[in-house]
Amino acid sequence: MDIRLSTTRGRWVILTTVLGSSMALLDSTVVNVALPRIGDDLHAPLASLQWITNAYTVTLAGLILLGGSLGDRYGRRRVFVTGVVWFACGSLLCGVAPNTAVLILARALQGVGGALLTPGSLAIIQASFHPDDRSKAVGMWSGLGGIGSAIGPFVGGWLVDGPGWRWVFLINLPLAALCVPVALRHVPETKDPRHHGRFDVAGALLGALALALLAYSLIAQNVWAGALGVVGAVSFVLVEKRRPDPMLPLSVFSSRLFTMVNAVTLCVYAALGGFFFLGTLQLQVVAGYSPLAAGTALLPTTVLLLLFSARSGQLADRIGPRIPLTVGPLLCAGGLLLMLRVGRNAFYPTDVLPALLVLGAGLVTLIAPLTSTVLSSVETARAGLASGVNNAAARAAGLMAVAALPFLTGMGPQAYHSATAFDRSFDKAMPICAGIMITGALVAFLTVRRPAPAEPEQVRAAPECRMSCGLSAPPLEQVPAETSPGQRQLRAPS
Repeated sequence: MDIRLSTTRGRWVILTTVLGSSMALLDSTVVNVALPRIGDDLHAPLASLQWITNAYTVTLAGLILLGGSLGDRYGRRRVFVTGVVWFACGSLLCGVAPNTAVLILARALQGVGGALLTPGSLAIIQASFHPDDRSKAVGMWSGLGGIGSAIGPFVGGWLVDGPGWRWVFLINLPLAALCVPVALRHVPETKDPRHHGRFDVAGALLGALALALLAYSLIAQNVWAGALGVVGAVSFVLVEKRRPDPMLPLSVFSSRLFTMVNAVTLCVYAALGGFFFLGTLQLQVVAGYSPLAAGTALLPTTVLLLLFSARSGQLADRIGPRIPLTVGPLLCAGGLLLMLRVGRNAFYPTDVLPALLVLGAGLVTLIAPLTSTVLSSVETARAGLASGVNNAAARAAGLMAVAALPFLTGMGPQAYHSATAFDRSFDKAMPICAGIMITGALVAFLTVRRPAPAEPEQVRAAPECRMSCGLSAPPLEQVPAETSPGQRQLRAPS
């Protein structure tokens, strides 16, 4: 397709893809703000709050790398719309859930919808717009999506303080009601006629099952579940190694730079996942902030990313990724340690804001170079595969952190009902997160070097790498059109 961005149809395509991706972005940022109220209303222990977060991440991380293949075969618009409807149905079930068991199940269903719509949103843009407008369209998608991510905590806090926590999920329904008819009316259907091979259902299920078992073993402190999770992970690797059309071609890890940058990704997003889960609880349980105040308190971090990510990406282009990927995690570690000042009756300008500004500076330094280095560490034809793997690694790292930190810091089932107990555990958790960040900095300093110069086409195809401000995971990148069918078995979006 050759839709021009300046046309009415082009603007409708941007609107619907931003609306769809914003549903998933908002959900990843607003739910943490609502957790204390959800726990109080449903009489949930801490483990249930962990699963309210992790059930969504398990299915999203386990299936997002497979979601693009469905779009290739059955049509990107069709799969995108299916994902939006599925996500809305899961959101409705979350909003009316009578207990935590139903809410956790509904969150897992949301993750399935997210795995369908998240990769499809950018794939639609790449497949629909005229080549001359494609980079600008992707940049608009990234920037508008970043705004949605930035306002998520504020919106979540406002909803929890106002109509109630259930509207954190129900707000997705009007978004979906607008997105679906616009997509059906204005978005062209595209698919890959060269797509071939069977879906790697076994790999997807084994990957999701391994993540779920490992998370359960940490949350429930169950050794047998952990052992089964390890068996599942090993089985996943063996299946992917032997399949002719694997979901995760292990050959991508033959690039040492790609492997090491993904190790940095694991460290960074594990620390961030732990911080955003525990940090919003700390602000409410210990510092006494309302949900709205806690959500608003986190805005400086994402605002810094909105304002300065593009410049950070340009700087990394000039000096190479090693310094940004070393300095960025160190700054983040400093911000996490400054969070130790957040205690009872914390004064925002002196106790909270400095930590968030230092953390934000670290993320500005880090995130854009991290993503662009992942893409440039492999040949252009495998850029989508590289980004898909990196995105899944980030989500899996956050999931493991949310599962492990309460266990490592001795949080009891009712810790979030006691300011003293939660504060004690939080003071143990932040140094752990900072240590993980420092580990990532060391990995980057010792192993990351400037990749080979990227082809011009690759640079033009990835403007979001320089301006993305997502925190839950790196941005997703479309595989260039020249990719061969055998190289399109796993990537996101598609």
